[in-house]
Amino acid sequence: MSLPEYVQQAVAEFPQTVKLENGDEIELRPAERGDQDAIVEFAKGLSEQDQLFLRVDITKQDVVDNWLSNVSVGETVSLLAWAGDRVVGYGTVDRNSARWTRRVGELRVNIAQDLRSQGLGRHLTSKVFDIARNIGLKKLMAHMTPDQVGAQAAFSRLGFRPEALLGDYVEDRDGNVHDLTIMSYDIDGLNSVADAPLQL
Repeated sequence: MSLPEYVQQAVAEFPQTVKLENGDEIELRPAERGDQDAIVEFAKGLSEQDQLFLRVDITKQDVVDNWLSNVSVGETVSLLAWAGDRVVGYGTVDRNSARWTRRVGELRVNIAQDLRSQGLGRHLTSKVFDIARNIGLKKLMAHMTPDQVGAQAAFSRLGFRPEALLGDYVEDRDGNVHDLTIMSYDIDGLNSVADAPLQL
């Protein structure tokens, strides 16, 4: 997959290896075509609660194919975390292609349950923040439901602040509706993200 030049420059330092608090070494590298099956397996291993609130259902092959198509044209930049041949997490930033919001991106991070609270979320978030800055984004958004208390706390520690609450905006797979919280962060203040006490 031939990425746009500005994306190639933003991810030029990858792959790279990070060490978790439990001593495990995890390789971070940009998502690419051929990763579909590993991503689907990762998603299927998430808890039912985690799966309910995925922005898109990445347990489905065609949805992951669409994700990687967006990666190939630079609309999305994604890092996958690998433990051997297993995907154990991802960090991604989606650029909004609308002209008036093209400097705004949406940040998403997800970690396998067995590797949470080991620092992987902090590593991925820090790297994706750097990528967002390198591709020229000025503001990052994160979307979550109010009952995702852990995610809200983690993003708050990074400096994200609530910007909007949309009532009954999200529908889960069972047809239940939930509010949506939108948090935002000004990228100009990214210099201390790597030291933030994020526990994902």
